[in-house]
Amino acid sequence: MTKFLFNITVLQGDGIGAEVMGACIEVLEHLLADQPRFGLRYLHAAGGAQHYADTGSAMPEDTLRACADADAILFGAMGLPHIRYPDGTEVSPQLDLRKDLDLYAGVRPIRAIPGVPSVLADPRAAQIDFVLVREQSEGLFFGRLYPEKQPKANDNEAFDLGRVSRQASERLFDFAFQLARRRRAANPGKGRVTCVDKANVLSSMAFFHKIYWERAKLNADLSADHCYVDAMALNLVKRPWDYDVIPTENQFGDILSDLAAGLIGGLGMSPSADIGDKHGLFQPSHGTAPDIAGQGKANPTAMILSAALMLAWLGEKHGMPEAASEAARLTLAVDAAFASGRIRSIELGGKDGTQAITGAIVNALARPQRK
Repeated sequence: MTKFLFNITVLQGDGIGAEVMGACIEVLEHLLADQPRFGLRYLHAAGGAQHYADTGSAMPEDTLRACADADAILFGAMGLPHIRYPDGTEVSPQLDLRKDLDLYAGVRPIRAIPGVPSVLADPRAAQIDFVLVREQSEGLFFGRLYPEKQPKANDNEAFDLGRVSRQASERLFDFAFQLARRRRAANPGKGRVTCVDKANVLSSMAFFHKIYWERAKLNADLSADHCYVDAMALNLVKRPWDYDVIPTENQFGDILSDLAAGLIGGLGMSPSADIGDKHGLFQPSHGTAPDIAGQGKANPTAMILSAALMLAWLGEKHGMPEAASEAARLTLAVDAAFASGRIRSIELGGKDGTQAITGAIVNALARPQRK
C-alpha cells in the first residue's frame, strides 16, 4: 500500500509560537511513526509581527500561496503587543488568512480534561463538552477585514463597521447543525444548537436571529434554542455542561471563547480550528505570550489538541478513517497524561513546562494500542 502524504504548511509565528509548534510536531511524529496509511509532510513558512517589523510584510505572498496550496495549515501564534500597524492595531495576519482563504467557521471546542482542575466547584464541571462556532467573515470585524468600506476616523470619533449577511449566516448555521448532528451520532446525549446574539437591541442581530430559525426549521431532527449574549456569559459560568453547539457572531464568539476556555484550565488547554469549504487552519486559542517566550514555560496542550482537530478534519475531508482514528488516539493520550495527576502546567499552579508536558503526552501515546 502506498503511503499518502498530506502537505501541511507550518506557521510558527511569534513569541511562544515556535515552542508550542516544536512540541506539537514532536508529538505528531511519535503518533504517526508506524502509521502505514498516511503521513504528514511539513513546509515551514514565514510570517508574523516580527517578520513585519523586519521586512514590512506580515504575510509574504509565497506564504499565502503555501497556505492556499496546503492540505491543512498548522498555526502557532502571531502578534506582538509592541509591534503595530500605523493605525495602532496589532499585527494579526491570522485575520488576513481567514479572509483570503474564506475560513468562515471558527470552531472552539471546550471540553473538560481529566485531571485538570476546574474553576467551578460544581462536580458537573467534569461534564463540560461543547463547541462554540464563531462566524469569522463579517460581524463586527467586517471593517477590519475590508478597510476600504470602513468609515474614516478623525480626532473626534472613530467607527467600526459591522455587517451581517444572509449568505454568511446561513452557511454558519448549516455548519453548526451539521456539527451537532455528527456529535449526536457519537453521543446520543448531544444534538442541541443554541444561537447566541443580541437580537433584542441590534437590528443586525435581529436579522441573524431570523435566519437562524429559518435554518433550524430545515434541521428539525435536532434541538434548537436561543440565548442573548449577556445571558450566555452568565450561563457559561453557571451551567456550561448544558450546552452542545453554540453558533454566534464574530466579536461575541471572540469574547465567549476566552471565557469558556477559563472553565477548562485556560487558553493553554483550548484548541481551535478555522474552517472553510476548501481550507482548514488549526491553532491554539492562546496568543504569543512574549513575557514567557524562550523560557520553556509554555503549555503546548492547546497546540497539540489543535493538531488532533486537524487530523480529524483531514480524515473527514479525504475519506480516510485512519486519520480520524489517530486524532482520537492523540486526544486520549492528552487526557491520560493529565489524568495521571503527575503533570500540572505552570499557569495552573504547577511546575511543568513545555518539555515535561510534551514528554508526558508522548509517553501516554506509547501505552494505548492503535485499533
